[in-house]
Amino acid sequence: MKLLLLLSLVALAQCHLSKIKLHRGKSLRRALLDGGVLGRILLQQSPSPAAKYHPTTATEPLANYMDVSYVGTISIGTPPQEFTVIFDTGSANLWVPSVYCSSRACTNHRRFDPARSSTYRGTTTSVATWYGTGSMVGVLGYDTVTVGNIQVQNQVFGLSQAEPGSFLAHAPFDGFLGLAFPNISSSGATPIFDNMMSQGLVSQDLFSIYLTPNKRNGSFVLFGGIDDTYFTGNLSWIPLTAQSYWQIKVDRYITMYGRPIACPYGCQAIVDSGTSLLAGPTRSYLVSCSFIRLLPDIVFVIAGTQFPLPPQAYILQEDGSCMSGFEGYTLPTATSELWILGDIFLRHYYSVFDRANGMVGLAPAV
Repeated sequence: MKLLLLLSLVALAQCHLSKIKLHRGKSLRRALLDGGVLGRILLQQSPSPAAKYHPTTATEPLANYMDVSYVGTISIGTPPQEFTVIFDTGSANLWVPSVYCSSRACTNHRRFDPARSSTYRGTTTSVATWYGTGSMVGVLGYDTVTVGNIQVQNQVFGLSQAEPGSFLAHAPFDGFLGLAFPNISSSGATPIFDNMMSQGLVSQDLFSIYLTPNKRNGSFVLFGGIDDTYFTGNLSWIPLTAQSYWQIKVDRYITMYGRPIACPYGCQAIVDSGTSLLAGPTRSYLVSCSFIRLLPDIVFVIAGTQFPLPPQAYILQEDGSCMSGFEGYTLPTATSELWILGDIFLRHYYSVFDRANGMVGLAPAV
């Protein structure tokens, strides 16, 4: 079922700032369930939320965004053609379906038509992305991309030519807008935020994300600035341990009642707006909704600062059932412990992604 979106572009009074409203709608898990294909997809291959961080090829894989629900709109071309995308800090490529694609996932989503754009410039360079239950292959092109009130000239993006399988056919979005670093971009495509910086289109070389809980309106991505009316206290600045994904070091990843229950000796974590849950080498599980009030806060200790999550944040409630917001995965190769701080975490903490200084800033969201 295609998700209908009401998204407006908000231009702030200060020059070189652009706030893009995000809409939280039906989760992809719910869309697949309503479409009657969730069981079949899970039987075909169990999704791994960490797949995109450990690629087995030179291309940039996409994770299985089973519960993703925050999406916004952009436009490509002259005159503009609109698309719904995930603003994803866990990948680096921009791509949308195209008229060259006849897969079901393309025909029931918006498709970019190069013939309708006077500013489009094509290439013969191929691009491909993979995830646990399907793939996208296509070709790179250049055009004007509008994000909020920012127009990025000659932005490279992927035009899908095939999107096999059922997974993307039921996705409540058209494509992806990657906000990670260029060294993980498939086919060497320059990420859009890098072009915003190089073309002088943002006041500061950073962007920030605010996600509202439940189905409240007000979520946004703010390019070029920080809006301190959406968080309390001061931002805690955490240096990146790698400039590929937004990766940080965690002192003790999870504590309960003051005692570490995971990552006791420190580990790595990726702040990822394209993953809904909190993912790590653990198992997700069902819990009784009546016990939520009895559960303790789970505390993330990062750079010496405690970031608590109450049970109302890390327990998902849908259709009268409750499930842990922790999703387990198995890494494809032997590697150090890695955790993914997805939207469950970001709904509780206003987040700033600072390219100029190589840091992530976090503060309690209002």
